[in-house]
Amino acid sequence: MRMNAPATLIDLLRDRAAAQPADLAYTFLDDGERCGESMTWEQLERRSRAVAAAIMQRVEPGTRVLLMFPPSLDFVPAFFATLYAGAIAVPTYPPSGARADRTIARLRGMVADAGVTLVLAPAALAARASVLVSAVPDLSEVAWLDPSDVSDEEADDWRAPAVTGASLAFLQYTSGSTSAPRGVMVSHGNLLHNLAQTAADGLYDRDSVSVSWLPVNHDMGLINGVLQPAFSGCRAYLMAPSAFLQRPARWLQAISRLGGTHSGGPNFAYDLCARKIADDDAVSLDLSSWQVAYSGSEPVRRSTLEQFQRTFGVRGFRWEALSPAYGLAESTLLVANIPAGVPPTFLGNAVASGKAPASRGVAVINPVTHERCPDGETGEIWVSGASVATGYWKREAETVATFRAFTSDSGEGPFLRTGDMGFIYQNSLFVSGRIKDLIIVRGMKHYPQEIELTAERAHPALRPGCCAAFAVGPTFTSSADQVGPTFRSGADRNDEEKVAIVAEVDPQRQAHAAEWSQVIAAVRLAVAEAHHVAPCSVTLVSPGAVPKTTSGKLQRYLCREALMTGALDPLASWTAHEQYDLSTGLFTVALAEGERAAS
Repeated sequence: MRMNAPATLIDLLRDRAAAQPADLAYTFLDDGERCGESMTWEQLERRSRAVAAAIMQRVEPGTRVLLMFPPSLDFVPAFFATLYAGAIAVPTYPPSGARADRTIARLRGMVADAGVTLVLAPAALAARASVLVSAVPDLSEVAWLDPSDVSDEEADDWRAPAVTGASLAFLQYTSGSTSAPRGVMVSHGNLLHNLAQTAADGLYDRDSVSVSWLPVNHDMGLINGVLQPAFSGCRAYLMAPSAFLQRPARWLQAISRLGGTHSGGPNFAYDLCARKIADDDAVSLDLSSWQVAYSGSEPVRRSTLEQFQRTFGVRGFRWEALSPAYGLAESTLLVANIPAGVPPTFLGNAVASGKAPASRGVAVINPVTHERCPDGETGEIWVSGASVATGYWKREAETVATFRAFTSDSGEGPFLRTGDMGFIYQNSLFVSGRIKDLIIVRGMKHYPQEIELTAERAHPALRPGCCAAFAVGPTFTSSADQVGPTFRSGADRNDEEKVAIVAEVDPQRQAHAAEWSQVIAAVRLAVAEAHHVAPCSVTLVSPGAVPKTTSGKLQRYLCREALMTGALDPLASWTAHEQYDLSTGLFTVALAEGERAAS
């Protein structure tokens, strides 16, 4: 076994297999409940070498390999095999379900951008290759490999490629919350540095037990759920995201039953558990083993953390286990977090996403002057350090603009410009929101997540975590024969920014059509009272209609585009008239059937 620290993930897995050959590595939970297929470290390492040998027979090192697996254990050896072959992994889920059109569009962009020359996929998906090729023409000349066709004996044919810490491991396509996805170039060195940082903060060791339902093709699901167990040598249990979404109790039951110590997800996952897990399912839970409950990928809400603790504290969950975190693909994953055993920190309703940010290369910079902001002043979050990725694949200008920033007052750098707003107060980092999402009305700045929280709480018929608020510039008009708002451009006195809101109704508590006007009235009144800004449009849509990324972030720009182009299929909508007086309480609602209802 190697005595020095591993330089690549190839070294990491080979060392792990040598040190813990018979220890259980990964187990997949069928239906999110039963322990299904599993692998030891020795089995995983041998399987990775075998598939890598098959890859090396087909493509050259440096080739981009598309990994397209449905939730299963098959993804894990396929990912390591790609690295073992000296290739660059491009992980994705196969298009399926109600949002297949969105995932196909994303897949089409990824394949074209990355220049994929090989697809790793199971036999069932390979059998549908012609269907995928019709949707993604760039796959027509790409070879396919089903890893199940490769025998373990081929592991002996593997020869180590010339891979170093600077070599690219995979392209992590950004979630696309504010723009089209771009391939972030993540090196072996980036991953190892980020994994070491996470392991130190989270106190991971061989006795830890990781439980994850997060998608393994991106962000937390890949790096925390799949790679961190290999770094720390602990057991990992994986389940399909759909298993959690269909029945949130499965997540906490798995932690309780398996003695999970490290697990987490976006804010909505904790909110969903607190609201949806019935008493009959909760009564048998024992969450006392849960040491680190990380929360990231979307804004962390104080109310969610407190409600989760109130609900599950009686089941052994500890307040200090909650670990709000901040990160992004451009910095591999984690930038800052609340370390294990340290309770969450608040400033009013704001939740701290990390301690001692300066030690992590985090600075808050004025986005216009590029000077450091004093403590307590909001600016753009800039990051430096070994976790910061190489740049964007084939996008040199964007790479320079985003990854090569320097301060104007001291010349420090290079920094990664995150595009996120935040501030540092008493040695804690607070994240405010995205610069591009910031809404400015009559000179006043509004963060969309604050408006969204107010809106979704305005009426119980609305679905928590599924409300999008964004700025629109053109003037709104409406007509009696149209469902939803129309938009016209042109310079007039009303062409200042306005706030539009799109909200999903709760599938468990849908109001009747006659009540839509009451729901919209509640949203408008709540937002006006809390934020002193009157929405110019409120649109109610069916569950699942608000676009989100694979990691659960709202795609406000896509929602705005869908609203403005009429692509949304609203249940009901309201648009302000130019002479509308908020104090009268009179407005018109357009029902999906085209009827008009007045309040």
